[in-house]
Amino acid sequence: MNDEPTRVLIRGLDAIATGLPGAAARHAGPDIRLDGTRIVALGALTPEPGETVVDGTGCIAYPAWVNTHHHLFQSLLKGDPAGLDCTLNPWLAQTPYRYRAAFDAEAFRCAVRVGLVELALSGCGTVADHNYLHWPGQGFDPSAILFEEAAALGLRLVLCRGGQTMLRAGVEPPRNAALQPEPFDAWLRDLERLAATWHDPAPDAMRRIVAAPTTPTFSMTPDQMRTVAQEARRLGLRLHSHLSETVAYIDAVQRQHGMSPVDFVESLGWLGPDVWFAHLVHLAPAEIARLGATGTGIAHCPQSNGRLGSGIAPVLDLAAAGAPVSLGVDGAASNEAADMVSEAHAAWLMSRARDGLGSRAAVHGGEGEAGVRMATVDQVIHWGTAGGARVLGLDAVGTLAPGQAADIALFDLDCDPRGFGLHDRLAAPVVGGGRAHLARLFVAGREVVRDGAVPGLDLLALGREAARQVRRLQAAAQG
Repeated sequence: MNDEPTRVLIRGLDAIATGLPGAAARHAGPDIRLDGTRIVALGALTPEPGETVVDGTGCIAYPAWVNTHHHLFQSLLKGDPAGLDCTLNPWLAQTPYRYRAAFDAEAFRCAVRVGLVELALSGCGTVADHNYLHWPGQGFDPSAILFEEAAALGLRLVLCRGGQTMLRAGVEPPRNAALQPEPFDAWLRDLERLAATWHDPAPDAMRRIVAAPTTPTFSMTPDQMRTVAQEARRLGLRLHSHLSETVAYIDAVQRQHGMSPVDFVESLGWLGPDVWFAHLVHLAPAEIARLGATGTGIAHCPQSNGRLGSGIAPVLDLAAAGAPVSLGVDGAASNEAADMVSEAHAAWLMSRARDGLGSRAAVHGGEGEAGVRMATVDQVIHWGTAGGARVLGLDAVGTLAPGQAADIALFDLDCDPRGFGLHDRLAAPVVGGGRAHLARLFVAGREVVRDGAVPGLDLLALGREAARQVRRLQAAAQG
């Protein structure tokens, strides 16, 4: 990564996606000028003295992806056979909970590095990590490690401080300290510490803190959740958690509180434009309307939801209701393709598949596919860029326009057969999926990726270290 941003002219791009909605979604370009950390011009531009010229021939430009929900520590838990064919709750027990106590600072750092590198190589510039790997007497500071690793790569990091202060009803207190809940006052003190140390409210911040108990139902008492909302807003922090990922979650909230999940979180003060939830797969029409009316956002995680058999979130309904839609990768242990190109591809396909499942043949009294709505490529790009920046409150990020942050992903279609023969070149990453070739990634004007590689990173060595840490985790979990 370059130490300082410079004046750069990207010339001759095939196409530019702005991340903006509607008619403004595409810009003719073909050039983009960066000055320091910001974009200063788009159009037909002439090189100026002293600026670096980047040849964009054969490339398309996107805003760098904004990933609004991840669990980076799970990057060393991919493809665990014990959890590979499980739905959510059995998978939680078989994989992340089983290995939780095995993580030390060394394994955690390696996992974070693997996850951030994988995301960067997909063109992702901003990562919201929902880290719930916290316990009393932990012995290392996972939050500091997360910020150190993101800074080393040059990525923006939004740390969603997770964790739990209670055990689920009927669960016996664990003997292992790593499975013990945190005292609530200690949780609040750490949130204040993180806010004072790391939080930057700027619209182009490189570091943010979010209050994010793991789940509203199982992680804290209702009174504690209300207090978290009050304290977070006092500190100027946003709120995030999981919600309505499975039908079992709906049953649990109804059984415990006698209401729907959205009604429940509203009773806790957990709706509004400063709140977003991961998943929201199973929602009643009234819940969708309420989320839209309050401007509460979603981190849509289609690959993880598919992998765990949870379903497909009603993102088109949420978007139509006015809820901000963003994309999240979720944990790599429930999404072994932990990159934003794959996520955008899945979001494009699955939103169409969800509507298609509701169609009825004419012989059965239906109208065939006449009523199927089709999420567009431009819409999916918007979800994965500007939509993500909106739910994170990073207003200067996620779009390509003068004055905005210089977070730009250049995908080279001329060296990738998946891009050959395409009529709409700008659609390539979303419609093709897979590993699109990333020619450059700029974050805040700094070059993070060049020609499909992170400068100065020995990827083979990182792979060997990841394999070593997996063996350590397996041995510790078995012991």
